[in-house]
Amino acid sequence: MKSKYFFIMAIGIVAAAATGFNNNNTKKNQQVVYEAQLQPLNSKVTGLQTSGKARFVIADDTMTVTIDVKNAPPGIEHWQHFHGFANNSTAACATAADDKNGDGIIDVVETGTASGTTMVPFNEMPAEMNVGSDTYPKAGADGSYHYETKIPMTQLNAAFAKAFGGSKIDLDRRVIYIHGVPGSTNLPKSVASIGNIPAQVTIPIACGKIIKVD
Repeated sequence: MKSKYFFIMAIGIVAAAATGFNNNNTKKNQQVVYEAQLQPLNSKVTGLQTSGKARFVIADDTMTVTIDVKNAPPGIEHWQHFHGFANNSTAACATAADDKNGDGIIDVVETGTASGTTMVPFNEMPAEMNVGSDTYPKAGADGSYHYETKIPMTQLNAAFAKAFGGSKIDLDRRVIYIHGVPGSTNLPKSVASIGNIPAQVTIPIACGKIIKVD
């Protein structure tokens, strides 16, 4: 009976290996999908209804990010990031109620109450966590752009944990913002920014809540 028992166990182990389970008891090539529907923000400033969709597909050690935006201010680079809280509270997109100084514009600082802080940039090298990079996508003459990149999750997880005190990425607790209006845009002095970065660069023009869809 013992030999029969061990034979059955061996068959089970081989079968599990054949199905592609890894050490975390998850199937290799299994993917998890998140999406965000981008809605316009600060249309009073842009004169546009900036919208779009962001999609995040995580499979094995890679996250493929695609962001499609339309009706953004044309011909300029648009910063884009996901925002959230280091304590893993659930973030939400800012609304008119977050315009604390009543100037009719929701600046990037005012998004903090609802959305937390800037976390991961979607530029040329997201895993480097260099928010100030000038490698963000540029909108075409029609105000649209397509962004796509593949991010090594091991590298991103390590950089994220270091930057945010061991926090996990937890995409479904985050929101994604699209930023930027032309440098010539006349903004009131009450519109705040981060450090010495011009407010025209950081002003949010669209936002979407990231949700798990698969």
